[in-house]
Amino acid sequence: MSDKQILDVTCGSKSIWFNKNNPNAVYCDIRMEPLITMQRGEGKLPQTIAIEPDVVCDFTNLPFNDNAFSLCVFDPPHAKDLSDKSWVFKKYGTLTNGWEQMLEKGFSECMRVLKPNGTLILKWADTSISTRDLINAIGHEPLFGHRSGKKMGTHWLTFMKLPEVEE
Repeated sequence: MSDKQILDVTCGSKSIWFNKNNPNAVYCDIRMEPLITMQRGEGKLPQTIAIEPDVVCDFTNLPFNDNAFSLCVFDPPHAKDLSDKSWVFKKYGTLTNGWEQMLEKGFSECMRVLKPNGTLILKWADTSISTRDLINAIGHEPLFGHRSGKKMGTHWLTFMKLPEVEE
């Protein structure tokens, strides 16, 4: 995998990817669940997803060398304290107490595995936690970002691994 330049540390069902098997990417997730099916209401067809990462690992402790990737994608769980029976939990996972430390550690791991001048794209939906609270938790301001979705609640934030500049 050392020749691959892209790391998705929280791929889930790879829902943000156009090519869900991009040959330049390593897909990671904390779980492997080849088939998840759930009925989401009476009279509706069941929903099905697959979570099949290349590497099963925790985004707070990535099993990769420092400075290994040019691009890192980080789309962590966004909602807090979901029931393990909910579709959102099954699809995306959930945040619990201590989410600030978990996301800060995950962000730090992404930056660790990025090459110098590498780019980190962080996707965040402020369903339970505001984007400002996320930024405060990780301790870094994005270079730029964009809001998307019907309610403009999803934020795409861009960071770059730049050398520390002394002022």
